Amino acid sequence: MSNRSVPTLEDVAREAKVSTATVSRCLNLPNQVTARTRERVMEAVARLGYSPNFGARVLAAKRTNTIGAIIPTMENAIFARGLQAFQEGLREHGATLLVASFSYQAELEAEQIRTLMARGADGLLLIGHARDAQVAEFLRLQKVPVLVAWVYDPERDTPSIGFDNREAMAAMAREVLRLGHRRIGVISAPRAANDRARARVEGIGDAVRETGGAEVTRVIETPYGIEEGARAFAEMMTGGTRPTAVMCGNDVLAVGAMKAARAAGLRVPEDVSITGFDDIELATVTDPGIATVHVPHRRMGREAADMIVRMVEGGADLGSVELATELRLRGSLGKAGG
Repeated sequence: MSNRSVPTLEDVAREAKVSTATVSRCLNLPNQVTARTRERVMEAVARLGYSPNFGARVLAAKRTNTIGAIIPTMENAIFARGLQAFQEGLREHGATLLVASFSYQAELEAEQIRTLMARGADGLLLIGHARDAQVAEFLRLQKVPVLVAWVYDPERDTPSIGFDNREAMAAMAREVLRLGHRRIGVISAPRAANDRARARVEGIGDAVRETGGAEVTRVIETPYGIEEGARAFAEMMTGGTRPTAVMCGNDVLAVGAMKAARAAGLRVPEDVSITGFDDIELATVTDPGIATVHVPHRRMGREAADMIVRMVEGGADLGSVELATELRLRGSLGKAGG
């Protein structure tokens, strides 16, 4: 074994010619130090091979400076974009992000929640409010700040940052109806344990009820994926009354629907209109582009980071924050009858 001594915080401070407090700020709160000082300190850290004593920091602060985030899937681009911004925001506060996914399986989400709690996460970011009462009670007993994202529901005890999924989809449905469509098909993610998917379908129903003579011809639930969206669209267009517009619960399903429409020889939007939700980059590169609901993923991630850090540091419930969505009307949506 080497006799080489392990470099300390004091060693780094001497090497960089700064105080130990400045070194600590560079490592934990880099946004509070000038770029020139931070560069000098980090060069000293690299030269000496210094590694902070995580265990000592935890004992001293009684916190781990880690935040857990549990998302439904890592395959969905909307979560990746929001989490990237969330991680960037946490880093500015000197916090580290731990991420887990549960593949839309409630029991796996509960397991991940317990695992992150056992690892000492100072706070948790969860997606949506839909979860078992026992899990909610477990979180309450942990007395650890929990913030819910991708939804906005000020009536809930757990604070949230996000948008009104129901009203956002209703706004798109009203635009579809304004263009003369009266037969609307819906392709949705499974709704049983997904409050965002459920709210979006309900929003379409709200708009349809406001309009005389309109109807939702069919709702097909399918897992997330382009091929799944294609199969659901093909099923939608066989037998019964064909819709003139198919509204999809996310952009990936909408891309699948467009693929199936093309394979069936249907023109979009002349023969059938197709809409999505989320406004991921994929919606802009199809031909035609997908009419969709724009969600401010990056803003949501950054503001969520600020909120969860304030909750951890202050122990206070900051209330819920609503973010606005916008319609992105592109070529996949046209007038009924072409």
